[in-house]
Amino acid sequence: SMGSHGGAEFLLGGMATALAGFFTNPLEVAKTRMQLQGELKAHGQYSVHYRNAFHALLTIARTDGILALQSGLVPALWYQFCMNGVRLGTYQVQINLGLTKDKNGKNSFPRTVCAGAFAGCVGSVVGSPLYLVKTQLQARANEAIAVGHQHPHESMSHGLKTIFQEHGPLGLWRGLNGAIARVTVGSAAQLSTFSTAKNLIEDTKIFQPNSVMTTLGASMVGGVAVTLFMTPFDVVSTRLYNQPVSSVGEGKHYAGLIDCFWKIFRAEGLWGFYKGWGPMYLRIGPHTTLCLVIWDQLRKFFELTDKGS
Repeated sequence: SMGSHGGAEFLLGGMATALAGFFTNPLEVAKTRMQLQGELKAHGQYSVHYRNAFHALLTIARTDGILALQSGLVPALWYQFCMNGVRLGTYQVQINLGLTKDKNGKNSFPRTVCAGAFAGCVGSVVGSPLYLVKTQLQARANEAIAVGHQHPHESMSHGLKTIFQEHGPLGLWRGLNGAIARVTVGSAAQLSTFSTAKNLIEDTKIFQPNSVMTTLGASMVGGVAVTLFMTPFDVVSTRLYNQPVSSVGEGKHYAGLIDCFWKIFRAEGLWGFYKGWGPMYLRIGPHTTLCLVIWDQLRKFFELTDKGS
């Protein structure tokens, strides 16, 4: 029963994704670096510091130190918390308003997908400044393995303060159109594939009913679609967030979303849009599973589970 527990559900949902984010952040660091590697250069014209997800994690730990694997953790967790609190909240409001049902009062799949995508958009708008600083902190590396523009932030608060001082409040929402595209595409791909995959796996009866393995399996199967559709938007998003900016707030590499797509395609080819797909895919399954498992445990702990309602 959602009614009275609404606020608590969003709080716990936010906590669950933040906790999951702690475990999957190193893959996020690897992904960000791989997406910035060889920016606007043709294949073979740049030194490859990060060959794949595991090599990236190893290289970062060896060169930048083991703690660098958790760089950008603070804004990453705040982003997960705010983004998902807002996303779940917006989604629930739409359900309460009856926007996900068709005219016969039945749950409509297209409407549910739209509601999920819209909720994701609202979440990403709220969380964008945190994601901006997260990306910039994760790109910061030892000179030997640095890729992309290096921003001098020491921490989340230092980053937010610096950006605000140099570019005003609007500077904090730079790269937002990339973020909205990324989340809309990601949400649509995830919502449409995860439940389908889950049903298929449940039908095979490989695992016990309600097994964590079913969730993990469904996330990994659904993750293929999410990675396929979302990685190009994720690369573009990372590039827009990390690019250097002139004093008047204009990007020095890309004028905006379309310009970024075009320049990557021209310089790096189609494959440029799939940089960092490895760590991105590897993160999806564990992140989704940890998230749902932790959420379930938190709800049990705070006794929010549906008692036969």
